[in-house]
Amino acid sequence: MEFMKLAIEEAKKGMAAGDGGPFGAVIVKDGKVIGKGHNMVLVKKDPTAHAEVTAIRDACKNVDDFSLAGCQLYTSCYPCPMCMGAALWSRVDAIYYGATSEDAASIGFGDHEFHDFLKDPKTDEKRKLEQFKVDNYMEPFNIWAEKVDKKPY
Repeated sequence: MEFMKLAIEEAKKGMAAGDGGPFGAVIVKDGKVIGKGHNMVLVKKDPTAHAEVTAIRDACKNVDDFSLAGCQLYTSCYPCPMCMGAALWSRVDAIYYGATSEDAASIGFGDHEFHDFLKDPKTDEKRKLEQFKVDNYMEPFNIWAEKVDKKPY
């Protein structure tokens, strides 16, 4: 309960500063906060500066690694698809959330259309999604496959 309260306090801190919406997050490892963040979309003018992403970036910087395996994410609201993806890529072991997507939607932060799109990602009335091949589209992947000093993630 303590860590969720810290995530909520982080959300309130961000709103008080005018940084962004009512979202905060903390990353915990071995019972200690190693990263925290709040929504900074407005102040950074960056649509990816959600609370979970800023907390993940802070934690990764603090542990000097891209993996947060062995860590837990506490976030004030159910993660949007981007933040869920970031949490999964960071390899956190658990995601705990306070408010639901419905709670967020009730005050104007509806992300249901993004969740719905990802269930069946294809061109629709709002966006186009299609493969666009050029002659060398596989070149970066081929180079990576042959790279002997790569660090898989």
